[in-house]
Amino acid sequence: MVLARTAPGAATPSYSLLLILGGLLSSLALVALWERQRESSPAFALWALAIGLFAALGSAAHGGFDLANAINAPSRPATDLPNQIDPRGMLTFGFAGLSVGAFSLLMWSHGAWPRPLVYVGFASALLLLAIYLVRLTVPSSPAVLAPAALEGFIVNPVWYVWLGRELRRGG
Repeated sequence: MVLARTAPGAATPSYSLLLILGGLLSSLALVALWERQRESSPAFALWALAIGLFAALGSAAHGGFDLANAINAPSRPATDLPNQIDPRGMLTFGFAGLSVGAFSLLMWSHGAWPRPLVYVGFASALLLLAIYLVRLTVPSSPAVLAPAALEGFIVNPVWYVWLGRELRRGG
């Protein structure tokens, strides 16, 4: 939003690159989390991983689609149609919310995870699902800004940094 107002030409390429990088990097964290949780509930942990990998790859593909259009715009852009790969953020936000929620549930039930980290995971899952639902029902609504800002600037970074620290500690 800041770039859209201050440097409109850089906004789409910037968020597109962030979608690509975020998708790829989150897949690493989710595989590591699956590795830690897979013995406690193998089928559910695998489902959480699969949904998370779809979300990560869908986010990267969505970013790649937007970046391709920003770099070499089509002659007749269809700006009112949802992205065919990730309609209204179904993968980027909806599936990601399901995956983070499922892994948080596993962390709650199995393992010695810090409870505040689990609560941050549940908050992230709810915010991601809220973002998807708002984008699905009223795509251009400013109502998406509050949950998106809270998730994007606070909850999501806290979740992944803290999760990374816990995964590095092992145990």
